Amino acid sequence: MSKAQKKAIMYGAGNIGRGFIGQLLSESGYEVVFMDINKEVIDTLNKNKCYPINIVSNEGEETVMVTNVRGVDSSNENDVIEEILTADLICTAVGVNVLKFIAKPIANALVKRIDNKCKPINIILCENLIDVNQVFKEMLLSHIPAMYHKKFNKYVGLVEASIGRMVPVMSEEAKAGDPTKINVEAYKLLPVDKDGFVGEMPKINNMMPFSPFKYYIHRKLFMHNMGHALTAYLGNLKCYNYIYEAISDTAIKYCVYQAEMEAAMAINFEHSNSNLKELYYSASNLIYRFNNAALLDTIERVGKDPIRKLKAGDRLTGAALLASKHGIKPVYIALGIAAAFKFFPEGDKFAEEIKAAVAANGIEAAVEAYCELTPKNADLKQMILTLYEKLSEETDLNKLIYFCDGLKQQN
Repeated sequence: MSKAQKKAIMYGAGNIGRGFIGQLLSESGYEVVFMDINKEVIDTLNKNKCYPINIVSNEGEETVMVTNVRGVDSSNENDVIEEILTADLICTAVGVNVLKFIAKPIANALVKRIDNKCKPINIILCENLIDVNQVFKEMLLSHIPAMYHKKFNKYVGLVEASIGRMVPVMSEEAKAGDPTKINVEAYKLLPVDKDGFVGEMPKINNMMPFSPFKYYIHRKLFMHNMGHALTAYLGNLKCYNYIYEAISDTAIKYCVYQAEMEAAMAINFEHSNSNLKELYYSASNLIYRFNNAALLDTIERVGKDPIRKLKAGDRLTGAALLASKHGIKPVYIALGIAAAFKFFPEGDKFAEEIKAAVAANGIEAAVEAYCELTPKNADLKQMILTLYEKLSEETDLNKLIYFCDGLKQQN
């Protein structure tokens, strides 16, 4: 590596790490060092120093090679620390539940960087969690001696990102023996929190700094993620296997679009009458992208772990609560929530837990627990329960649409 070239740590060599952020970093001139516990992927990266990305659409596909990459076994903390000591940037795409496991080695490396008087460093957090910068900061500081805490804020930038590119899991057959091969959609814009950076902002292709950033986090979580999940849960009711099959169903498409409109209006009010036209365009664009048959994105993948997706701050209940806050009746979002309580794919332990809870304590107790609803959310809870019962009685989604539209008109 030449002295002039910058080095980026990419914590997580999975779908988003390889299929999105790694590509942007490589195209921006960084040497990309992937850190992961997947030995097969790490060994292949070190052998080939590159990996293929297939950009797929209903019109065809294009293969591009992501170059100047290598891998490090993230279970070896000494190697991790040594790499971070000479890094110019850190990115994470490990999943919210894994952040706590990578906090300690990163914290130890940051302490060494401060001791060695290295320049400040930014950590771009590519995770689906509102305020992930604050969550990860607490994790890091729990491993950093108190004497360093004052320096931390000036020295470390924790930057939220909004991850919009869809990168489905590929089958082993599709990988054709290459564990690093990956399919992605063409979309590759990376909105980030402009206010999160310290020092000089890194130059990354397609990175879009915004301030204030919560608007973009809400748009991603409560429109993209919500609509995607709703497509999966309604598609599951009709026994579809793939997202594109579900969104091609006229009734499901209508339900998803109506839910997107509910979320768009809520976000518009939450952020002081932001650009509603832009939000409506985003809704239409998302439904178009969900229809990408070449991605072969499965209902099971998009719907998995409904426990996380039903939490009050997450995509479904979070969007419904925001709509309710602004006097918008979230009927179609609530329909998606009700459908999530009927999602039981084999092998999803979180879905199995919900199924067992409903059987043991009833749907009302399950909705209260998993959606984290309080007495002040009684109207939303009742709406979800009503729609759950309708889903149990009526299998024709077209008839349910008439019921939902009627429910929307009620005071």
